[in-house]
Amino acid sequence: MSPSVQRVKRETENLEGIVPGEFRRIGPSTLLTVGLWYWLGVSLGLGVALGTVVAGLIAPVRAGVFLAAIVAAVAGYGLALVFVAPLAALSGAAGGVAGAVAIAQLCRRTLARGGTRGATGALLFFLGLGVGGLAFVPALGYLEAVLVMLLALRLRRGGGDRYAGLRTLARD
Repeated sequence: MSPSVQRVKRETENLEGIVPGEFRRIGPSTLLTVGLWYWLGVSLGLGVALGTVVAGLIAPVRAGVFLAAIVAAVAGYGLALVFVAPLAALSGAAGGVAGAVAIAQLCRRTLARGGTRGATGALLFFLGLGVGGLAFVPALGYLEAVLVMLLALRLRRGGGDRYAGLRTLARD
């Protein structure tokens, strides 16, 4: 056995609880050497995706932001615990909270400005699917969490007026 294969085998023995078991049994690969930071980013990105979907469904109701954050945190924790790794489960919960809080603000602002519940929920559902798919690209899970929080900060500064659209032309 070559020295590089022996080194990878030694490193994979120490990855219990970090890298899912099916990847530890494959043998030497680039994925094993990436290790913890990749799986934390994946679970963070999947948490953001779950937060996006949950916020699109729950945010319009009263106390929806709080409820969406709790549901998304539990869902992100559970998804990361089952499919990724036990150590990455807290990252999934944090991503769920970040995604739910940011997207809930977007959803409530959209509805306040005249958007329909069905269309807003459907668009945020498909946005969540896209965000979940991008979470598997290395480092994009981290970037997703940062971008949704920047979106939330940006939305807090803006006004909440309805979009005038063509109603401004009808005033003649």
